Amino acid sequence: MPQFSVLCSVYRGGTSRGLFFHKKDLPADIQMRNKIFLEGIDCYNPSQVNGLGGTTSSTSKVGIIAPSSKEGADVDWTFVQLGVAEAVVDEKGTCGNLMVAAGAFAVDEGLVTVDSSAEMADVYVYNTNIKKILHMEIPVVNGKAKVSGDYQMPGVVKPGAMFRVSIMSPGGEMTGKQLLLGPKSEVKSKKAAYEVTFSDLINPFILLAGKDVGLIGAESHKEVATNQAMLDELNLIRDKVAVLAGMAADEQDARQNKPNVPKIAVVAPAQDYVTTGGEHIKKEDVDILVKAVSMWKLHRTCPASGLYNLAAAALLPGTVPNQIAGFLPGVKERMVRIGHSEGIVEVLVTVAADGESVSRVGMERTARRIMKGEIFIPVL
Repeated sequence: MPQFSVLCSVYRGGTSRGLFFHKKDLPADIQMRNKIFLEGIDCYNPSQVNGLGGTTSSTSKVGIIAPSSKEGADVDWTFVQLGVAEAVVDEKGTCGNLMVAAGAFAVDEGLVTVDSSAEMADVYVYNTNIKKILHMEIPVVNGKAKVSGDYQMPGVVKPGAMFRVSIMSPGGEMTGKQLLLGPKSEVKSKKAAYEVTFSDLINPFILLAGKDVGLIGAESHKEVATNQAMLDELNLIRDKVAVLAGMAADEQDARQNKPNVPKIAVVAPAQDYVTTGGEHIKKEDVDILVKAVSMWKLHRTCPASGLYNLAAAALLPGTVPNQIAGFLPGVKERMVRIGHSEGIVEVLVTVAADGESVSRVGMERTARRIMKGEIFIPVL
């Protein structure tokens, strides 16, 4: 079978991994471009043995980078979510983890000017999916993104150099308003009625109390991942809220054509728990716990966009996370400590003057380039 090749890099950003391409190296024809992505990841085999995917939604991703014509931005970044065992190519929403790799790629590929003696580079990335500018502080050495360091982020075993990501004026990226359905809304299934918060910040997320689906929040990842009846109920809630928010025509449309967003997560009060790696987390070290579902499966940690949504919603009065975390009104800025299956993540949130939205969210991540070369695509 003949093959053709395309220049490609593989990056890890936070707890996600993806293929990165210069836009100029990809065909203008979208169908042909998507073929490169589908074959490159291997969206056809559950094992993704015939490509560079990793059998999870977190490792079935693509980033496209180009110089930006947007005022205040250095580069444009387009995120693409690929399916696992199905030919899904979805540009709706973004990836709060992989976005940090866009900054690293821009530095490594010379798309921004970095002095060889500099220790930090400010990179401004225009995320075309959500139409927002991301400010990234990229540690550098010899003009390239730094890899080694002592920052330990949950979900990645080895420490690395700390990258800071800030998203200014977030909210309403897909629906026009962060709390489109208000602080809380009700959705009914055959089993029960649920109070949920629909938060559209970076990516739309549906947040509900874990107790409403039988979770206390301290369960192991395996316990929740193998509870298929509960996951099915969460995915049904997701589909219903997608319709309420105007993101899908009906539940079938949500399931078949909008699998990536909105995502859904359950939240629980701070409590002692044990991580997947055996670390004992104390109640006083966290503000709130989360377990998230992405592309119908339990996420091993939580998508970064979910962390942003949860932290922001926790500071807005009347939301499900706010009531669970018990934060008092009037807080203008806070570092929200979120516990997930692999540790604690801190998200800095600045509340806007109106007290009903946020003006900034920020997080610290690590990233690195794994490889650079050619990816070969079968000619079918």
